[in-house]
Amino acid sequence: MFDNSEILETIEKFKNLVIEEAKGNLQKKNASGDLSNSIRGETKVMANSIRITFDMDQYGWFQDLGVSGKKTKYKTPFSYKSKMPPPRAFDKWIKQKGIKGRDAKTGRFITNKTLTFLIARSIFNNGIKPSLFFTKPFQKHFKRLGAELQEKYGLSMMKLFDDIMQESLKNFKNN
Repeated sequence: MFDNSEILETIEKFKNLVIEEAKGNLQKKNASGDLSNSIRGETKVMANSIRITFDMDQYGWFQDLGVSGKKTKYKTPFSYKSKMPPPRAFDKWIKQKGIKGRDAKTGRFITNKTLTFLIARSIFNNGIKPSLFFTKPFQKHFKRLGAELQEKYGLSMMKLFDDIMQESLKNFKNN
């Protein structure tokens, strides 16, 4: 029967290139490094197929694909409808970035609680612009994957097809 291990090597290379490039795209954007560290992929070999999955912290998909706000719309499956993001989600971020808000009228510093509320309200209204930090590397390397598999393993793919046909004919003759 067909040996999946030779194709698995190319799929693993694809997975690793996508993850490495996505992490590289996050370097300027990633305050704590948590999102970058959460990106992972898994390759699973089954009898007649190979499955590859990618995963990361949930907010990473929002950063990658964007989120439409109440006023600003993006081409994305995510949108804010009635609830704004929780302001406390921005506490750690503003501290890591060293952001201090000021009152527009007096120029005095505002509290972090007020600042996180203002950031959450802005994101609710304006959304999150898609960064495509993961999508672009995935699409780039996926385009190359088919050609690389065909070039390297064309004969193996033909053998797989022949094996499948032989098995089907054998089962057909036995029925």
